[in-house]
Amino acid sequence: MNVQTLKDLYMAELQEARSVEAQLSEALPKMIAAASAGELKQALEDHLGETRSQLERMEEILHRHGADARAHSDQSMQTIIAEADKWAGMVDDPACRDAGLIASAQRIEHYEIAVYGTLATWARQLDLEEDAATLHAILAQEKSADDTLTGLAKGDVNPDAAA
Repeated sequence: MNVQTLKDLYMAELQEARSVEAQLSEALPKMIAAASAGELKQALEDHLGETRSQLERMEEILHRHGADARAHSDQSMQTIIAEADKWAGMVDDPACRDAGLIASAQRIEHYEIAVYGTLATWARQLDLEEDAATLHAILAQEKSADDTLTGLAKGDVNPDAAA
């Protein structure tokens, strides 16, 4: 795709965001299986449900614009997920592994927050209010997931790992 306008850039980034959600839908079950703390498992399971819904909403937006949903594959998310897999596989202590999983999950959330914040801003600038509303809703979910992970890390997981 040759990018000439902000709309072209927006569409390419939407395709990347769809790829992010598709990759995460596949990665989260592995993270859930690697987690030990019940609250962490539950938070990741909850986010898996949100992620699947976000994937559907991204595909709906792309369909509305007549764009090929699978035209782009997000390379950054592939790298972040590979790092998460590496950490999960190399830490034997369950409490330390949970701390590493949270760190990996927060890297993912921070990346998604950057992506959806940008997309929502562009949608507004392009007068795509329906898109903007959807993207802002997804952005709020990503921020909430990050807050949940921070609470888990500070509450039990990191103190248990440090003990």
